[in-house]
Amino acid sequence: MPTTDGRVAVLGDALIDELRTDDGSTDHVGGAGLNVAVGLSRLGVPTTLLASVGDDADGDSIRAFLADHGVELIATVNPLGTGRAVSLRVDGEPTYVFTDAAVARGLDFSAEQLTALEAAPLVAVSSYPFDDSVLTDRLLDVVGRTPSRLVVDPNPRPGFLPGGDAQAAAFGAGFARVAAACLLVKVGDDDAALVADGGLSDWQEALLAAGAGGVLATRGSDGASLQLAGRPELRRGISTAEGEVVDTMGAGDATFAAIVSSLLVDRREPGSVDWADALERAMDVAAATVRAPGALLRSPSL
Repeated sequence: MPTTDGRVAVLGDALIDELRTDDGSTDHVGGAGLNVAVGLSRLGVPTTLLASVGDDADGDSIRAFLADHGVELIATVNPLGTGRAVSLRVDGEPTYVFTDAAVARGLDFSAEQLTALEAAPLVAVSSYPFDDSVLTDRLLDVVGRTPSRLVVDPNPRPGFLPGGDAQAAAFGAGFARVAAACLLVKVGDDDAALVADGGLSDWQEALLAAGAGGVLATRGSDGASLQLAGRPELRRGISTAEGEVVDTMGAGDATFAAIVSSLLVDRREPGSVDWADALERAMDVAAATVRAPGALLRSPSL
């Protein structure tokens, strides 16, 4: 049975990143949801991950990795096995091809998962299949009744949307419905280009107008902005840090995890937030993360 000690619940994908280079192939535990959960744990936040994982060797690798980082896993057993993302680097940026098991990343909302969700002071969602109306309705039914504790990074990726424009539009519409019930959402330049009708700033305004409590917008080389409903927009540039940028994988997940951790008082209850400080801290965490290989969250204090 899951613990009920005020652990943040993260819903998202957990998979194996298969990194291919000219020198060969290496496997790494990954997935946006998993990265966020592990990042929160590294920031001192007790965390439970709800994800679709196979009963196989890759699933065992994920379970061991999460255990090493103090993250509780309540899995939906994926009948297709554990998902994989085959990654190629183009000019240093990762591009992904997802297996069918990775695309089938929905949850069954078991009794254990529902118990963890009900007990969680915050529910963070990353890379959920918002193009599936049934799963979107289920998420809203389970969590959307308490929007003061729901935060979402839609994290759409082309490999999860093989149906092209129609599926991307369905994903955007499903996410918009959930965003209206959120304390905060995170979106980015690439997200807007893939699933939104317009640019990032227009999307940010539309999400706020639809009812989202706040929007964190990551803007690539321009840093990030954070706007709460009815308040002036905050902007922060990319933080400076020692060393060269090594790997941008995980920067967005680290930013999201840092913001989620800032929403908690005494790491248990959502509380009053110094948003300027939270945004600056998130940029510091992202800067540290990209200066090390892989997607593991780093920060100046870790």
